[in-house]
Amino acid sequence: MRVLWVCNVALPQIAAQLHMDAGNKEGWIAGLYTAVIRDLVSEGIQLGFAFPIAKGQEMVRGSLTVNEDYDLYYYGFREDSLNAENYDIEMEKDLSDIMIAFEPDILHCFGTEYPHTLAAVKMFAQPDRTLIGIQGLCRVYAKAYMASLPRSVQKSVTIRDLLRRDSLKEQQAKYEGRGQWEMAAVKWTGHVTGRTEFDRYWTQRWNPTVCYHQMQETLRPEFYSGCWREEACEQHRIFLSQGDYPVKGLHYMLLALPDILKKYPDTRVFVAGNCILRKPGFESLVKLSAYGRYIQKLLKKNRITDKVTFLGKLNAGEMKEQYLKSHVFVCPSTMENSPNSLGEAMLLGTPVVTADIGGVLSMIEKEEGYIYEGFRVEKADEPGELARISGNLAEAVTEAFDYPEEMKRRAFKAMAHAKRTHDPKTNRRRLIEIYREINES
Repeated sequence: MRVLWVCNVALPQIAAQLHMDAGNKEGWIAGLYTAVIRDLVSEGIQLGFAFPIAKGQEMVRGSLTVNEDYDLYYYGFREDSLNAENYDIEMEKDLSDIMIAFEPDILHCFGTEYPHTLAAVKMFAQPDRTLIGIQGLCRVYAKAYMASLPRSVQKSVTIRDLLRRDSLKEQQAKYEGRGQWEMAAVKWTGHVTGRTEFDRYWTQRWNPTVCYHQMQETLRPEFYSGCWREEACEQHRIFLSQGDYPVKGLHYMLLALPDILKKYPDTRVFVAGNCILRKPGFESLVKLSAYGRYIQKLLKKNRITDKVTFLGKLNAGEMKEQYLKSHVFVCPSTMENSPNSLGEAMLLGTPVVTADIGGVLSMIEKEEGYIYEGFRVEKADEPGELARISGNLAEAVTEAFDYPEEMKRRAFKAMAHAKRTHDPKTNRRRLIEIYREINES
């Protein structure tokens, strides 16, 4: 059986061989590969790996030695990933050439966020042997993109936004565009893997005949060891995994923080990922987005600038360190399917505060964390909606701080749940089962 993976990024091992920057994006793919490669070898499944490279480069082909009897074949196809709302017809030629070269029995695409999934599905042209792993859902995320932002902020445009044609409204439109390719890809495929009732609902709504296979996520290997301990964490330290665009809900956290500080004045917030604040100098001015400007205004208006630290991009080890030293992990997003950051926090036993959005309640039960009512599309324009959500968040965080023994009890239950959900052995066996089901059908 020959299985071709089409992914958003190259494996670190492939990137190193090609002298490419592997980055930290989609680190769970490397985790899944590490978990399943031995089983693929022993089961006689030949794996191929395809990933995007920049337009203008030559196509990449090569192999990576797994052991003396097994090579992983890899291919780089050209895609304009920075403008993923556009479908580049030239990409079809690269992916067609890859299909001819590798001759897959099964096509397995990871995620629907980029148009290369649709191109791969079309070029393979065998829906009954095509499998798409659902990650995010751009079509649905677009509806939650503005995230209760004031109208003045939604319409705001900075120099950076003008130069890049990337205002908040244009960002939302890009998600809507990507959602069109996403829906088309799901309609073209016969099989999907999913993890939540949320992704099951949407994929079967777009394609009522698709075969839905339940399969949980295997996370990065760093998060399967270590355990959060209250005595080792910094009291009232809050950690967010990212906050560089509205869907991640950083503004809710900043609006909630003054209320938290009234009761716990030593509270501090640490945010990983791209820092969107303006630094001194003209060059930084032309990089400031409308959302970044709004975040800066909130920091200044609420006098919390010294309470919030932006950590920049972190690798898996650095993320793990942040989970373990924080008092709580907060997921204030307006929309998520099954956020890996939530799974990572749960695996480590870090207490969790999260909005009940998207597929979150398929990952964590109410007795395993502090779950509050978050963004609702149907309430987005109601007066006071921003204050309501921020108030819910503040209440959930202070409740966690108020009752440390209850907080630890919930975190322990969440950790046990996550160990079952993200068990690598269970998940890799399930993946092999799905491949065999498709191959034998």
